[in-house]
Amino acid sequence: MTIQINGEAVELGGEMTVTQLLTERKVKMPDMVSVELNGEILSRGTFDSTNVKHGDKVEFLYFMGGGSK
Repeated sequence: MTIQINGEAVELGGEMTVTQLLTERKVKMPDMVSVELNGEILSRGTFDSTNVKHGDKVEFLYFMGGGSK
């Protein structure tokens, strides 16, 4: 199946949960990543029960803090 991750077409072996996708893609610090699926930001509590399907659009969002005066 093919999905888009951060605008790039990615081929996967089949449906998987968001948690499995994070592992499959070797996302560093998955606890610090927000996931948007088809335009909706997912609650972290749903990662284990939300499946990614053919044609889905996924965005991994990394929020950065910092700055100085």
